[in-house]
Amino acid sequence: MIKKHFTSLFAVLFLAGAFGSLAGCNTVEGAGKDIQQGGKAMSDEAREQKNK
Repeated sequence: MIKKHFTSLFAVLFLAGAFGSLAGCNTVEGAGKDIQQGGKAMSDEAREQKNK
């Protein structure tokens, strides 16, 4: 009886952790893309100012 409850609890915690990790990866990937675009915009602006 206790083993069945423990197994169910373990499965729920495992799935919650797996889905949480996947969501975290997407968030970090999106933040990385935003930072990369911001750096590109700064580089482009610096290049424009240099060529004036």
